[in-house]
Amino acid sequence: MESHPNVLAVQDALATAGARDGAGHPTKVRLLPEAVHTAQAAADALGVTVGQIANSLIFDADGAPLLVLTSGAHRVDTAGLAARIGVTSLKRATPEFVREHTGQPIGGVAPLGHPAPVRTLVDADLARYDEIWAAGGVPRAVFPTTYAELVRITSGTPADVA
Repeated sequence: MESHPNVLAVQDALATAGARDGAGHPTKVRLLPEAVHTAQAAADALGVTVGQIANSLIFDADGAPLLVLTSGAHRVDTAGLAARIGVTSLKRATPEFVREHTGQPIGGVAPLGHPAPVRTLVDADLARYDEIWAAGGVPRAVFPTTYAELVRITSGTPADVA
């Protein structure tokens, strides 16, 4: 699993970005014993609160991919977010749409390591936590980071998404 192409792509992207964890060390993708498909399962496996999980959600925004990195503690307000970003339709993407634009499966979509850049919004609520965890390209892979690093390495835009 350590050599899975998605995990390698995410680790390479983290290294290229010079990503650091909350302690200032180079960020490394870690593998959990089992796949985690929900924010709560990831939080339980890591021994953190669900709010510290940065869910990577791909939306179809008028036909274009939009990555919303949201705290696992709440849901995206799609109608409100669509109005704030100026799109007429913001809906959950199909698994095929997600894989086409990220190269990764739902449940393992990382904030980076995609074939091409994806417009990214980062939930401002994640700034409350010193350490947050994001997916690493497959459902068993995760990595630690901080809110500031997540915004920086994704070239994301901080946003209220709930």
